Amino acid sequence: MIQKLFSYFIPIKIFKKKSSRSKIIEVTWANGELVLDSENTNYSYGSLQRILRYGLRNIGYDAILEMSHILVLGVAGGSVIKTLVDEIEYKGKITGVEIDPDMIEIANQYFNLKDIKQLEIVIDDAFEFVLKTKDKYDLIIVDIFEDIKMPNFLFESFFSNRICSLLKNQGFILFNTMILDEAHNVRNRKYISEINPKLFSSKMLPRIEVHNELIIIEKVE
Repeated sequence: MIQKLFSYFIPIKIFKKKSSRSKIIEVTWANGELVLDSENTNYSYGSLQRILRYGLRNIGYDAILEMSHILVLGVAGGSVIKTLVDEIEYKGKITGVEIDPDMIEIANQYFNLKDIKQLEIVIDDAFEFVLKTKDKYDLIIVDIFEDIKMPNFLFESFFSNRICSLLKNQGFILFNTMILDEAHNVRNRKYISEINPKLFSSKMLPRIEVHNELIIIEKVE
């Protein structure tokens, strides 16, 4: 494909849409791969896929292969789901929660998310979903952004306690956060400090991208 070849020299935008939830959504050929971007940041594939792959590798691919149910809060184009299915060859169930139906439409059209049989997509607010769900999960991936902003509820103790309560024993939370200033550094350290150390171990991974910091929480009992 000529667009793919040219994208090694210059990004080639092939789709742009205004979304009520995500404002601008763009699909672009960049360095030979399709990526999904908002107005100011990468939403799926590209650098975001590298970040979440790094987090999954830290948890351990062998451990992930033994899991039976993974929850993804914030699907966008589905790059982390593709990593799970195509690269790790995870065979268990995946539930993806995405608030923006336009995003799922684009993910199905350009990134073939609809072809993943073990994936169930739920169009819902992540906060509402975690309050309602009766399931327990081996891994919860939290990757929720509104362009470059993260909703405040993600860092509130009520929400973190709730998602921790949805973990099976030895289950993990992989939380992708964006750091743009010192206040965000303070926010992340406060978040970690409020995790119950008797029930959970938690750590921040060294950054591989300037503005993203991954937090991993493991249920130890």
